[in-house]
Amino acid sequence: MLVLLSEYLSQFNSGFTVFQYITVRGIMGILTALIVALMVGPAMIRRLNRHQIGQVVRSDGPESHFSKAGTPTMGGALILVGIAFSTLLWADLRNVYVWVVMLVTLMFGAIGWVDDYRKVFRKDPVGLPARWKYFWQSVVGLGAAVFLYTNATDPVQTAYIVPFFKDVAIETGLLYIVITYFVIVGASNAVNLTDGLDGLAILPTVMVGGALGIIAYLAGHAEFSAYLRIPFVSGAGELVIFCGAMLGAGLGFLWFNTYPAQVFMGDVGALALGAALGIVAVIARHEIVLFIMGGIFVMETVSVILQVASFKLTGKRIFRMAPIHHHFELKGWPEPRVIVRFWIITVMLVLFGLATLKLR
Repeated sequence: MLVLLSEYLSQFNSGFTVFQYITVRGIMGILTALIVALMVGPAMIRRLNRHQIGQVVRSDGPESHFSKAGTPTMGGALILVGIAFSTLLWADLRNVYVWVVMLVTLMFGAIGWVDDYRKVFRKDPVGLPARWKYFWQSVVGLGAAVFLYTNATDPVQTAYIVPFFKDVAIETGLLYIVITYFVIVGASNAVNLTDGLDGLAILPTVMVGGALGIIAYLAGHAEFSAYLRIPFVSGAGELVIFCGAMLGAGLGFLWFNTYPAQVFMGDVGALALGAALGIVAVIARHEIVLFIMGGIFVMETVSVILQVASFKLTGKRIFRMAPIHHHFELKGWPEPRVIVRFWIITVMLVLFGLATLKLR
């Protein structure tokens, strides 16, 4: 929004051209989303408390979690408010990628909101039935995939890029739609599975989102992309503002979500943020790098798959409890230890993922 205003004002004062730079607007996007989250957070938490919108704790979960029953949930709405406000303010709204990422994020957030609403207001422990949740996730995921495929103007925008190799770009054709669908829906559910401890999911999301913003900027810059031998995706650089807003809003939410949490993210936040990571990675053509940087999300998801498969096939469980962060809790690790160690692992994975830009 302010891009258009700065373009007009720059006719009278060249100083306004500074707001044409993506890097400047990215930084402003981070700060704006952070301030919005910090300002809105206390009022939202009070409102959630007033309406008794509390977390329902699993009866078979770790005993240390029983004290969390009643802690306000659906706090992910706070993140979405910060992201939406900051992106609309600082991004170039003529860029189609901005709208695709925004709509996918908000739609997945809406799916999560319905799930949380049924759990909290209707006291339905199941929430939105899994089949309907996956149905609507699939509708949005496939819709985004088809849109990106049909609007691609360059073969590289649908080619499958393999990191560590300079010139490996696999033409996928219609398989692009399938891959994009699984990346978006898979990332959404992976973040949702990780969101089980105070601050466990949000900081890795922030770190991965920030790294994807850097990658999107480089992919959208002709000279940088040519130097690094990564695909040039015209317009992808504008996603820096969205990723910056996600970073700022996420840090603002972490202010209230850090141990012991004053508010939980809920599905409204987890599903939306996971889908956001997935769609940005797809547009920037770095799905495999997302898989690397989001290793914690992958580990949590795989632990659930292995646990369910093992129990159905052999009647035995591999872990004391899944997702795997609960396994470590039941082994005696204090919750903060699990959280911080998972954060440290994410830092290392994100740095390795960024290193793949040059290791080719």
